[in-house]
Amino acid sequence: MNMTTNPLLDFSDLPRFDAITHEHVTPAIDALLAKAREVVSRLSVPATTVSWDAFVVPLEEITEKLSRAWGVVGHLNGVMDTPELRATYNENQPKVTEFWTELGQNLALFDQYKALQTGPDFAGFSATRKKIIDNAVRDFRLSGAELSDAYKVRFAEIQELQAALSTKFSENVLDATNAYELIIEDVSRLTGLPEDVQQAARASAEKAGKTGYRFTLHFPSYFPILQYADDRALRETIYTANATKASELGAKPEWDNTANIIEILRLRDEESKLLGYKNFAEVSLVPKMAIAPDEVIGFLDDLAVRARPFAENDLAELKAFASSELGIAQLQAWDFTYAAEKLREQRYAFSEQEVKLYFPEPKVVDGLFRLVQTMFGVTIKKDNGPVWHEDVQFYRIEKNAQLIGQFYLDMYARSGKRGGAWMDDARGRKSNETMLQTPIAYLTCNFTEPAVVDGVKKPAYFTHDEVITLFHEFGHGLHHMLTAVDELGVSGISGVEWDAVELPSQFMENFCWEWDVLQNMTAHAETGQALPRALYDKMIAAKNFQSGLQMLRQVEFSLFDMHLHFDYDPNGAKSVADVLAEVRHRVAVIIPPAFNRFQNSFSHVFAGGYAAGYYSYKWAEVLSADAYGAFEEAQGDPNRLAETGLAFQREILSVGGSRPAMESFTAFRGREPSIDALLRHNGMSN
Repeated sequence: MNMTTNPLLDFSDLPRFDAITHEHVTPAIDALLAKAREVVSRLSVPATTVSWDAFVVPLEEITEKLSRAWGVVGHLNGVMDTPELRATYNENQPKVTEFWTELGQNLALFDQYKALQTGPDFAGFSATRKKIIDNAVRDFRLSGAELSDAYKVRFAEIQELQAALSTKFSENVLDATNAYELIIEDVSRLTGLPEDVQQAARASAEKAGKTGYRFTLHFPSYFPILQYADDRALRETIYTANATKASELGAKPEWDNTANIIEILRLRDEESKLLGYKNFAEVSLVPKMAIAPDEVIGFLDDLAVRARPFAENDLAELKAFASSELGIAQLQAWDFTYAAEKLREQRYAFSEQEVKLYFPEPKVVDGLFRLVQTMFGVTIKKDNGPVWHEDVQFYRIEKNAQLIGQFYLDMYARSGKRGGAWMDDARGRKSNETMLQTPIAYLTCNFTEPAVVDGVKKPAYFTHDEVITLFHEFGHGLHHMLTAVDELGVSGISGVEWDAVELPSQFMENFCWEWDVLQNMTAHAETGQALPRALYDKMIAAKNFQSGLQMLRQVEFSLFDMHLHFDYDPNGAKSVADVLAEVRHRVAVIIPPAFNRFQNSFSHVFAGGYAAGYYSYKWAEVLSADAYGAFEEAQGDPNRLAETGLAFQREILSVGGSRPAMESFTAFRGREPSIDALLRHNGMSN
């Protein structure tokens, strides 16, 4: 293959998704690794003086190219998984991991950064460059740069093994999800399911060459059964399939993640000991806002104590309602979502399905864009660029008629696409005297695709939860795209503490509850009318329905994650399931059945970078709720609202990782964060 024509090596502009195939991957990655090693070798020669331009710039340029190319490959592996691409990805991942490990352990480079940090030029550097150098010195230490040669070899092995195991964990979840199908021939078993869900299941069956109705373990397919299906046995079937996927109780032994989890935890524990820490939780917290595991556990325990009375009340109400109104004397795991939906409908006289009819995709997207344009003084337009699937849309963001960022929007669930929703960066912002590279983001969701029934394509309609998810991911995107930092290492989301990175995303969720915003993003499927005030008032009344149970559930997951990496011995007699059971015994009011294997598909922690960091969602929610409080305080005053929006952009979004997140928050709010707004937003203030 002619390397000059390899589209993965074209960094002139947008990724060439229309030209990239799995055959391009290995030649491109090999070429980039060879070039990167050549540059690293040259920069590793001791120099009498170390300068930013002669050392940091060339290192950054070559590693950025590798990151961008491998980022494209990783992205395609996540959204367009094929046997050929998966094989190529797995073949190349060890080589890429090995390079980053070598780089992180390169003592000569570490010495150069330390020389910059202690050299005469440091005082004259911008705060941004100082932060990049300080981060680099910290990261070299966490990468094992100070280890002996023998320990470095083992450390490198650990990194490669962890990367391979995390990928395998993810693949097992995806394969178990994709392989499952439930065909229902008897339509009477679907009583209670909304019409559009039934249509999607029928369309799915047609697409698969089957008769009847086809359901899968993709969230938009299985969750409505748990929420709406009157057939209790049907709910139990789909709950059990989802709760046991990628476990020893699932369809295939080779998809069981139990051993992968133990091995990942053992390797993380060994890594932490090599680095001189007591446990992996301590390693994880070094670059975060939280100082120590005890602080995080204390924070979570405090939230659990505050939420528990509300959760107990939620559960008592649900049990009483299920017994008296639904004839369910003993609530089982597959009944909770169904009973909660029925109670919500009775108490607030509306269903999620009724609300969904007001949220057609084009109107939702337009409303989101309108809000962002108003709040941050930008313009969002459709753009042209190669995409990886016909459903993907591409946009540009301009400010003062100048391009400042672009993003891909990939909204629908499909086979070969991993579940969940996420934002990732295709490239970051950087600038010098001769060029400006604008940031590009991937925004990925897994909503129900527009159903094609009898040859007619129906518009996609979103649940309000899906609207919130879209706003959440767009918040991450704004953090990446509205940056004003010109240094790649800390522009956008780069260098932002992990437990602060959810601030902009959770902040954006609040606007999904604002009357004025909803008026601009709703249109009923039949009448075209915007969301009526009466229904909105019911939604607001129901907003904190079962918020105690929801809060405890997140605390449970966060404590489970933290304890696994803090005081659990993966080589001891206690199992991972035992740790989860202990956490539940301490904080949960609902205990899932013994066969539930939630941990076997807990991808955030075992394949997604949230190890000893899942608490970040709640930690950042304190920040985001308090930040949104500034907008609540400005309600009714258009000038003050606009000023608040620009201040949020200036002090939080635009500065990226160029300063500590706490400094950014206090610059915006004028004080340190308070938990009061979070409790108030969840209906838990006294």
